[in-house]
Amino acid sequence: MEVEGKGRVIVFSYGLPSSGIPFNWAASQDRPGVNLLRSLSNPAVQRIKQQVQAVKQQRDIVVASIHWGSNWGYDIPSEQRKFAHKLIDDAGVDIIHGHSSHHVKGMEVYKERPIIYGSGDFLNDYEGISGYENFRDDLALMYFVSMDPTTGKLVRLHMTPIRIKRFKANHVSRKDALWLRDVLNREGKKFRTRVEMNQDNTLTLKWN
Repeated sequence: MEVEGKGRVIVFSYGLPSSGIPFNWAASQDRPGVNLLRSLSNPAVQRIKQQVQAVKQQRDIVVASIHWGSNWGYDIPSEQRKFAHKLIDDAGVDIIHGHSSHHVKGMEVYKERPIIYGSGDFLNDYEGISGYENFRDDLALMYFVSMDPTTGKLVRLHMTPIRIKRFKANHVSRKDALWLRDVLNREGKKFRTRVEMNQDNTLTLKWN
């Protein structure tokens, strides 16, 4: 994460029951736990808005890191998309970092703010588990986001593909990088985003 010029990066983390988090894991005033959002509702947006307003200053970039949705599948529920848009429109969030899926999903740039609906894993213990090979959960991305703190807008989103093997992040082949490019382009069509492949096998997000 890069903020061009002086400024802070402030990260708020949340989890949702849709990702498999039970309600009794929720933190309370007298017990540690997960910062649980019980639903993607307007009150949840207002709660996040209050938390953001309490700390955000000029030139700060705010990230909402949200564990939501199922482990497998490329579908992005409309309620997730609406919620992400409201966090940008109403709550002062600049970046949505969504996760739970064990593979990458489509990305959106909404009002010049990036929304990563499913970032995939960086390292995991799923190696050898069968039944989901078509999703290539061994392929992942490192995300390098550059933001303009004066406007809160996305400048660049550069990605480095990796292959997870034996709990290590390894370089990928050209073939694997092309596979990731094609998946992101297929899933990004509905969001009018695409990725371009560079000579070093890295990927760069493009948006309209």
